[in-house]
Amino acid sequence: MPPSRLLSIASFLLIITTAPLIHAADLQKGLTAAQHGDFATALAKWTPLAEQGHAKAQYSLGVMYGKGQGVPQDYNAALKWFTAAAEQGHANSQYSLGSMYQRGYGVPKDYSATLKWFTVAAEQGHASAQYNIGVMYNNAQDYNAALKWYKAAAEQGHANAQYNLGVMYDNGDGISQDYNAALKWYRAAAEQGDADAQSNLGMMYYKGYGVPQNYNVALKWYRAAAEQNEVHAQAMLGVMYSNGQGVLQDYNIARNWFSHAAKQGEAGAQYNLGLMYANGYGVSPDYVQAYMWFNLAASDGHQQAAHNVDIMSNKMTASQIQEAQSLSRERAAEHG
Repeated sequence: MPPSRLLSIASFLLIITTAPLIHAADLQKGLTAAQHGDFATALAKWTPLAEQGHAKAQYSLGVMYGKGQGVPQDYNAALKWFTAAAEQGHANSQYSLGSMYQRGYGVPKDYSATLKWFTVAAEQGHASAQYNIGVMYNNAQDYNAALKWYKAAAEQGHANAQYNLGVMYDNGDGISQDYNAALKWYRAAAEQGDADAQSNLGMMYYKGYGVPQNYNVALKWYRAAAEQNEVHAQAMLGVMYSNGQGVLQDYNIARNWFSHAAKQGEAGAQYNLGLMYANGYGVSPDYVQAYMWFNLAASDGHQQAAHNVDIMSNKMTASQIQEAQSLSRERAAEHG
């Protein structure tokens, strides 16, 4: 075989084998640039690759245009590049495309298209897609399908899916109620810092659902959630300090936690705060404050609070009632 033929074949093989390496290097240079806020360089590196059909580059451009990173935000351009990559089977692009159809970014909202793209991503193991499909089926009350997809995502460590799976087992939504399973999934999400899961885990230990009642453990999880501003946990910490459950009774701390939750509109906390002011628990009795908190709770449907409004009215002057009602309106306006 002539030497020149050997040389041409060798050169051809060199081009074939090095081209993917060049692509990978340029892609990485773009990623490094983007991580340092140099989006102009990222755009310059990714655009040629995307135009040649490189799915990861197409996805990266979709993210840039979708977020307006280094370019004007352009949902149409984001949609173009996500679609190009999604049609090549790129799971993150499929998920992003589904999200755009779900939210109506660059396209009319289209839940059929959303489900289509979430599903193909989910079938590749994309946990967020699996979770979102679970939500869609859950909202449609197809609990078997919701359970399937929540479980798939939960087993990959998706905290929201773990929490929702816990709720399904806790409530018996489409399945037999199972406190042990609920406890398992709440704990998995709680240990990742999910405040709702922490609060529900606290509730299970407080009430003894699936575990022996344990106020100390309940307090631990309620506190973790309350410090993330989860209102039910704040209200329950108020209850525990007010009753001395797992802690020494401390009305000042109880009032502090009730106040946090009450100011966010938690009716039970508003009612309990009203009781503290009405009876002078840890504070001087203050009928105006008591009436205000009872009135706010009553407006949210709390029946005992409504009854207490009537009781307080019989103990107050007309001017006190007028002041309390004015404060109620101001507080309601702040919250609503």
